[in-house]
Amino acid sequence: MEDHIIFDRRRMVLDLLDQRALPLREERIVCARLNEVIEAIANLTVRGAPAIGVAAAWGCALAAREAGEAGEAWSDRLERDLERLKAARPTAVNLGWAVERMRGLWRAQAPRSPEELVNLWLDEAAALQAGDNAANRAMGDFGAALLEDGDTVLTHCNAGALATAGWGTALGVIRSAVAQGKKIRVISDETRPVLQGARLTCFELHKDGIPVLAACDNAAGLLMQKGMVDKVITGADRIAANGDTANKIGTYTVALLAREHGIPFYIAAPLSTIDPAAPNGDYIPIEKRDGAEVAWIGDRRILPEGVEALNYAFDVTPARLITAIITEKGVLRPPYAASIAAALGL
Repeated sequence: MEDHIIFDRRRMVLDLLDQRALPLREERIVCARLNEVIEAIANLTVRGAPAIGVAAAWGCALAAREAGEAGEAWSDRLERDLERLKAARPTAVNLGWAVERMRGLWRAQAPRSPEELVNLWLDEAAALQAGDNAANRAMGDFGAALLEDGDTVLTHCNAGALATAGWGTALGVIRSAVAQGKKIRVISDETRPVLQGARLTCFELHKDGIPVLAACDNAAGLLMQKGMVDKVITGADRIAANGDTANKIGTYTVALLAREHGIPFYIAAPLSTIDPAAPNGDYIPIEKRDGAEVAWIGDRRILPEGVEALNYAFDVTPARLITAIITEKGVLRPPYAASIAAALGL
């Protein structure tokens, strides 16, 4: 599945599969302006840290084209727009990473006009998208070695093709293991409140013919207690320099349960998800979203009127609970401060 993020260079539009409508409907959102890309990222039309980074890279190209409307002040306008794009969602580091990659190329090449910059950034965005896909494939091969034939893997949220340029991180590991001939079964936490596990992970795996069962989030402990889970693999939205990892809310709970039951807990994420500027998890910003996502399911309110809802979108799993971090350069082991620094060449 690699057609959920398409950029049409002839029409200069970003064409996105609307993940909010899945699995019931496959609808697409077309973004022709930067504000539309920002909105698509903020409202979860496109989600998943690597996928957000890819969308942001294409958004930079649209921003450069729009900056041409400012005449001689185009560079000032573009700088402001890039900052707005970076602020669309705070936790996933790939968003800022992608924008800074594009900005760095702008400064290095010093194009003389917005038109030159648009072409430069279109090529770079295409390279970034292809690179993420290649990284996922490599990560999948490294991670597949950690899975045994017959394993049942628990995953939380969606870290599949939909959350990346294609193939996936956590699901990419599973896909690679299956491609090697291993029989793998998946249990997908539903992942309240937006149900990315039930809606998106089950959608992807069922489409691929990989056996998957959905379970309510609160069942993870019981499933482990009954010996129904052999491994846990999740994705990540930001990894600190010491290995502390932010991922969808509820991941920390799953990691604690896995430790209690002696089950390996793996993170699968590209190196672009590591934030060396964050010494530990305390430095990772945690997005707090509209409580309506908790108070409502579809068009039905499930909380009594007048009751407000807390809606933290992510939590941080301490490095001590993580068995290994699977990247495109190999499997990183504790102590993570050393293995992460080595992988990043620091």
